[in-house]
Amino acid sequence: MSDISGIIFNIQRYSIHDGPGIRTTVFLKGCPLKCFWCQNPESQARKPEILNKKEVCTTCGRCVDVCPNKASIFSDGAVIILRDECTGCGKCVDACPSEARSLIGKQVTDDEVLQEVLKDKKFYANSGGGVTLSGGEPTFQPEFALSILQKCKEAGLHTAIETCGYTSWDKMQEILKYTDFVLYDIKCIDAAKHKKGTGKDNSLIISNAKEIARIKPMKIRVPLIPGFNANAEEIALIGRFAKKELNITDFELLTYNKFGESKYERLGRTAVILPEIDEKTKAELDNVLLNC
Repeated sequence: MSDISGIIFNIQRYSIHDGPGIRTTVFLKGCPLKCFWCQNPESQARKPEILNKKEVCTTCGRCVDVCPNKASIFSDGAVIILRDECTGCGKCVDACPSEARSLIGKQVTDDEVLQEVLKDKKFYANSGGGVTLSGGEPTFQPEFALSILQKCKEAGLHTAIETCGYTSWDKMQEILKYTDFVLYDIKCIDAAKHKKGTGKDNSLIISNAKEIARIKPMKIRVPLIPGFNANAEEIALIGRFAKKELNITDFELLTYNKFGESKYERLGRTAVILPEIDEKTKAELDNVLLNC
């Protein structure tokens, strides 16, 4: 495989929470789910997007002048982005003197990603680390993810993916050929509730989890969402499923925080406002998992 490209929105070095050892985490853009609580809304759409900080905009109009699609316009004394017209070309970002705009997402090749992650190869060797593909959802760009993982394995790197599991088994199976470790998100067990919260039922996710657990080391990650699954009953259901159906006891509860809320406005969307999970609640739910 060569010259395969895709869209990423971040490469995070020295990660210690995305698999064994010190890792470089590559965030691929795009996700098939639309979780109402998503803390990284910039990861959902596959195309590049403009993040607009209205609070530092001086309404100079340079973005309006350079936009080839007329997607930036004056409205009620402010400059707004017509999101349906915007292609994410980034010309307005380059033109903005106040740095009110930033481009989220860029097209890169598999070789460019490999060269970036190889910069820290010595840290991987010393810590048992490697590279992790996350997102968004890495399997949403299956050919790109597969090529990156294959090149990383050929370079002698340990590989991992963080996935919601919502993809065909054929695609997942190909990706797993070059994957050493899987971080697998499970939001809830009930299919109807999952669809209400994410836009998709979880039958495919549950099925893939069972298949992966047979052939790869896997950790179950559960985002704790107030009003959705942050209670003893839901966590116990997930824990019992993982232990009995998957034979897995490696869990991680991820607490909801409010850091992502400001991103929604900057993307021209409206955030769902939720309370944060306190440490006491998390400790209680950790104990539920331990004893279910």
